Amino acid sequence: MAEAIDVVILGGGPAGYACALKAAQLGLKPAVVEKRPALGGTCLNVGCIPSKALLDSSERFAEMRKLERHGILVSDVRLDLARMLARKDQVVRELTNGLAGLFRKGKIEWVRGSGRLVAPGRVVVTTEGQNRELSARAVVIATGSEPASLPGVELDGKFVVSSTEALSFDSVPERLVVIGAGYIGLELGSVWSRLGSQVTILEFLPRILPTADAEMAAMVQTSLTRQGLTFHLGTKVTQVRVEAGRVIVTADQQGSPQQFTADKVLVAVGRRPSTAGLGLEELGIRTQPRTGKIEVDRRTYLTNVPGIYAIGDVIDGPMLAHKAQMEGEALAEMLVGHAAYVNYDAIPGVVYIWPELANVGWTEEQLKEQGRAYRVGKFPFLANGRAKALDETEGVVKVLTDGKTDRLLGVHIFGPRASDMIAEAVAVMEYSGSGEDLARFCHSHPSLSEALGEAARHAAFGKPLHL
Repeated sequence: MAEAIDVVILGGGPAGYACALKAAQLGLKPAVVEKRPALGGTCLNVGCIPSKALLDSSERFAEMRKLERHGILVSDVRLDLARMLARKDQVVRELTNGLAGLFRKGKIEWVRGSGRLVAPGRVVVTTEGQNRELSARAVVIATGSEPASLPGVELDGKFVVSSTEALSFDSVPERLVVIGAGYIGLELGSVWSRLGSQVTILEFLPRILPTADAEMAAMVQTSLTRQGLTFHLGTKVTQVRVEAGRVIVTADQQGSPQQFTADKVLVAVGRRPSTAGLGLEELGIRTQPRTGKIEVDRRTYLTNVPGIYAIGDVIDGPMLAHKAQMEGEALAEMLVGHAAYVNYDAIPGVVYIWPELANVGWTEEQLKEQGRAYRVGKFPFLANGRAKALDETEGVVKVLTDGKTDRLLGVHIFGPRASDMIAEAVAVMEYSGSGEDLARFCHSHPSLSEALGEAARHAAFGKPLHL
């Protein structure tokens, strides 16, 4: 007999756990079906958190080379990779254990196993060959995403790997080839480059970071090239084979055959919805033919089957943990009759290289395609006092505003701690603010955020104050 629960959530990642936590706070009885040994999904276990731990550790290692400029002399700096990886794992453990604690506090049941939809409102969970049936008035699909593959390229987990294995190499590869110049490829490429690997990035498109503002993406490529990464754009990988402990990558670069040899190859060509085995076809749940994403009503997250919802990476939109979390919270509120929404025009994106790249809103290319009148404001970190003091003057803030109304349309930051600075721009855009609003905020001095205010002054008044 099926056990009655208010809402069954398939997946314990940012979308699923946020939905469960909020639902419990609102008085519902949720159950989360998760097959991983720890909650948190890809983000906490093999994505956002472990990669940022490695990025921060490798960044500190790289900083040792610059300390002499600060009058700090350091000798005999060595890498203990095992200890660095152990720290990364400890960060993950602490956060996933903390999430499990929140589940216990909220009396949220974690049903360990793989879930499959058998009917509207009914889920069968399989754990070590044993089946358990759950019933609920609402079932939420929040199973996240998994690394996408490249046709003809077989991942072996040792020489040809996905982002998961690239978080735990037991030694620094002398040569690493990264296929894909999106944020995952650039972040993990940066980690191993800082630790001593010779990193070559192959990208099919003619530019890196295809969804970023083109001007900012070009700055990123220049910066990473100076840091030692090598880029081959317009390059189509045709074959990857392993020979005598080395990986041979064959590619076509604008009609010219190319060959690259590496100790490891990281395939980072994007992610795809993780929906296999859920029973979508059997229930007639509609998905997009090309992407496999589940089709939903974007106001309610309801699929075409009554009582079945979908959120996070399995539906349209950027595959970002914070986007998924916002959808999880909004859906929980809707399930108890509250009004809720997610403003998809104000979702920030960050590439955690160094300097960082962060953005929210439209790119300049998108505004041109729309034929929309707009103004551009820029300010370099080279002219920012705090950046000077930090010895981190690379990068620029770019502000885009409506040419007629001055409404803030987009902000792009390439510079130190851009991931933190972008929050101010998100807040202004959430409340439909203007470039002048952003310019007239009082920013503490000296601070990196002053660069954002100066770029906004440029857009609103035609000139920054300190340039």
